[in-house]
Amino acid sequence: MTGNSPNQPIAHISVEELAQLLSTKDSSIQLVDVREPQELAIASIEGFVNFPLSEFAEWGEQVPTLLNPHAETLVLCHHGMRSAQMCQWLLAQGFTNVKNITGGIAAYSQLVDPSVPQY
Repeated sequence: MTGNSPNQPIAHISVEELAQLLSTKDSSIQLVDVREPQELAIASIEGFVNFPLSEFAEWGEQVPTLLNPHAETLVLCHHGMRSAQMCQWLLAQGFTNVKNITGGIAAYSQLVDPSVPQY
């Protein structure tokens, strides 16, 4: 995974803000989860499309046709590191409204929905 601008600032969204957005069921928001399939089998949030970072070679070139580069795009991982990498890459690809979900699914489970399993 490479990009043209490795130090572009990344916007963040809290898991509480994510929960509010999810409750509105706004279909214009793109939800991307970059965790691995085995992680999704343990814990997931409905509505997210999965682009595992380890499979970047399979989906990387398709992202511009699969996602709208101008729509609000929220990116999730376990704790927020891999999603930050994905945000950086999306910004380098010309995406204009990308936000990293601070704390990832672990924070979502702790602060928003304890029914989401921890791992």
